[in-house]
Amino acid sequence: MRIAVAAGPGGGGRLRPLAEDGTPAGPPRDVPDLVAAIAERERADAPRWVWPSTARLYPRLLRAGVRVGRCHDLELVENLLLGHAGRYGEPRSVRAAWARLHGAPVPPDPPPHQQAPPQASLFDDGPDARDEAPADDLDQIVEVHAAQRRAAAALEGFPLLAAAESAGSLVAAEMSHDGLPWSAEEHDALLTELLGPRPTGGLRPRVLQDLADRISAAFGGRAHVNPDSPAQIIKAFAAAGLPVSSTRAHVLKRLDHPAVPLLLEYKELARLHAAHGWAWLDTWVSGGRFRPEYVVGGVVSGRWATNGGGALQIPRVLRRAVVADPGWRLVVADAAQLEPRVLAALAGDRAFADAAAHGDLYAALSDAFSAGPAHGPARDRGGGSRRDPDALGPRDKAKLALLSAMYGGGTGEAVQLLGVLRSRFPDAFEYVEAAARAGERGLLVRSRLGRTCPPPSAGWRELTSAGDDDGEAAADGAARGSAAQALRSRGRFTRNFVVQATAADWALALLGSLRRRLARLGPPRLVFFQHDEVIVHTPAELAGEVGEAVRAAAEEARRLLFGGTPVVFPMEIAVVDRYSDAK
Repeated sequence: MRIAVAAGPGGGGRLRPLAEDGTPAGPPRDVPDLVAAIAERERADAPRWVWPSTARLYPRLLRAGVRVGRCHDLELVENLLLGHAGRYGEPRSVRAAWARLHGAPVPPDPPPHQQAPPQASLFDDGPDARDEAPADDLDQIVEVHAAQRRAAAALEGFPLLAAAESAGSLVAAEMSHDGLPWSAEEHDALLTELLGPRPTGGLRPRVLQDLADRISAAFGGRAHVNPDSPAQIIKAFAAAGLPVSSTRAHVLKRLDHPAVPLLLEYKELARLHAAHGWAWLDTWVSGGRFRPEYVVGGVVSGRWATNGGGALQIPRVLRRAVVADPGWRLVVADAAQLEPRVLAALAGDRAFADAAAHGDLYAALSDAFSAGPAHGPARDRGGGSRRDPDALGPRDKAKLALLSAMYGGGTGEAVQLLGVLRSRFPDAFEYVEAAARAGERGLLVRSRLGRTCPPPSAGWRELTSAGDDDGEAAADGAARGSAAQALRSRGRFTRNFVVQATAADWALALLGSLRRRLARLGPPRLVFFQHDEVIVHTPAELAGEVGEAVRAAAEEARRLLFGGTPVVFPMEIAVVDRYSDAK
């Protein structure tokens, strides 16, 4: 059963039952309390809820203690369908989708939903301003949903993609609501240990100020050098007879100067202070929880993003602040070598798939790279110097070859090792090569379930078509070089997209399955997700069952996407008190 949901003013709304194909299965019903009505129907029927946006409506339910099992997020699915048609960037709201169905002017999307700061409503018992929005149009919701169901049914794999993306939206909202366990005391102690006591009045922490003074002294001390100013650093090195074009770490490491190690240390600590210092702690952690707002499908490949807080970029040094509650544990699980395994399953290369049926994929492939140089030529998409591949061990050679195939590397050792990969695993090599060639022709490529890459820009098409003309642009070497670089760049993007986007499909299937399994266990909660890693916060006595649920979810995701492939997707699982102990 499906039920369409239209939020109205004053906490009310309208509901209408739907058949699986989206056609109405009963009359609409006005409800004065939408949250209570959804809670009642969830308990009675556990339907799939059809609503415009999980990100806007579900937090309201969660704050009232109501959780649902399934949904169809119209905005997310519309975005996927637009992408599949090569129409990235078009408005995806229900009103926009309805207008497209009727050939009417398409209105722009409203400003993106923004989660209030975690502390904003701690002591506010009144109505939440985030709930006040224009009423949804139930008829439009029903019509757009039916159109999406028809469109998805005609695309192989797309119904599963729509369901997985919608399930991901529920996970994202629940993780924001539940929060990642975070010890403000541990975080403060770590900052004090690394930076010195918390400063006041906008001053630098003591350790940073000491480093800044030593950096100035290393340059002679005749003039103050601000380590936060790249221009001053470049000028100071030039005065020392060491001209540099930037202050990036890889540039500084080439220099022999006493200021270099000080600058590198300063940059690392200053980055921590700016991105995850005391101001971040005050803003994002409350009640022992870090509650970021996740953006489902925030990256074109299907990976998530966040609106503030940097949840997907938690520095390793800060993981010791992620601490389970007393009597609880953290089950940390990540998929081992996910993207190479995805390539093995996608390509259907028997030899490659057989190797991927083992625990350590790189080790399983290492025998193919133990004989030294490559057997035959490999396409070099990047140019560059060649180093001796025999300097690497067989496992490292296998890893380098696979990463180069997926990410478009083609220099040094990779040129020779890619030849081995092509010789021993031709179907796997050809799979990503075909995606690269399609990208260079300006075509679209798709994930296993149909997530589609953006089309090239008009500027790209103009630049790359110039080399085909007989005019002045074609005769200009610089223009030809720019066109060739643009072609290679898009080829690298599309060769990686087919693998990375399918890995995102698999991860969403994992999340949906794991969320369902955890609901049966009761208290355990998914509290963190990052590309191929999840963290579950669970009572200690249920940690073993949670681990089994993770493995079962990974196996279900494998079957859903790849059927009977021999490729395995092992999960590395650690049960710990704090995140830093997991690896």
